[in-house]
Amino acid sequence: MARFLVSRLILSLLVALTVSVIGFSLMRLSGDLAMQLAGDQATTAEVERVAAQYGLDRPLVVQYFDWAGNMLRGDMGRSLFTNESVGKLIADRVGVTALLAAGSLLLAVGLGVPLGVVAAWRPNSLLDRAVLLVAVAGQAIPNFWFGLMAIFLFSVALGWLPVAGSQTAAHFVLPILTLGLSVLPQFARLTRSGVLETLESNYVRAARAKGISQTRILFRHALPNALLPIVSLAAVTLGFLLGGSVIVEAVFSLNGIGLLAYNAILVMDYPVVQAVVVFVSFVYILLTFMADILNARLDPRIRLG
Repeated sequence: MARFLVSRLILSLLVALTVSVIGFSLMRLSGDLAMQLAGDQATTAEVERVAAQYGLDRPLVVQYFDWAGNMLRGDMGRSLFTNESVGKLIADRVGVTALLAAGSLLLAVGLGVPLGVVAAWRPNSLLDRAVLLVAVAGQAIPNFWFGLMAIFLFSVALGWLPVAGSQTAAHFVLPILTLGLSVLPQFARLTRSGVLETLESNYVRAARAKGISQTRILFRHALPNALLPIVSLAAVTLGFLLGGSVIVEAVFSLNGIGLLAYNAILVMDYPVVQAVVVFVSFVYILLTFMADILNARLDPRIRLG
């Protein structure tokens, strides 16, 4: 187990290092930041002054190590446009995004796993085809379209839920529904395939031969083994939801880190963009690492393989 943990930890650190380099480089590759910050009408002297002020006239390697060192100390820099601490900007908004992501994941797992079990219980039946249809539709419908339709139906037409904002729990119902349904199909399909594969295994056939009921076989033998990949998928999906909620946050005016990153990109506020990208990526890497550990604890074949 120790060898498995060390190998996964080294891999996670290498991925984190790669992400930090990419996150730092992306903004530099978008053009001359000093010129963009100084403005189109700025003179050469003004551009040079801005470059010196923000350290953009130094070699990229030096800039990267200075930036990475500050990040490791918890200093994410300051916004170029509001002069606020980037760490504070993220801290003030991460709660909204975390609540949105966690609620969406609970909805996706809570509905997707039972739907997958039901589909596998009666493969190739009308019920199975209905679940597959829901899965395809869930991935095919764009988030922004579904969100707008949900607002029109439940907020404008029926008046049941608020249109936008994050003041109360009711404000999160439609965003969670919109984001959760977009990732639900992954859990439904993975659960269905896992349960079907387990039901066709030799030990399940032996259990049937012993006269064990189909219901007990499903819930005592097939489902626990089929749920192992769900752990990894849940961790990966949670990381995706944390970083991929930009559209939903924009549609419902949720002031989370996704909307923060979107607005920062529009005004080229590169300290904010870099910090958000690295923060979300590191959370994603941490969640994946924790999922690997949990899977290794649940299935010894993983850590011995």
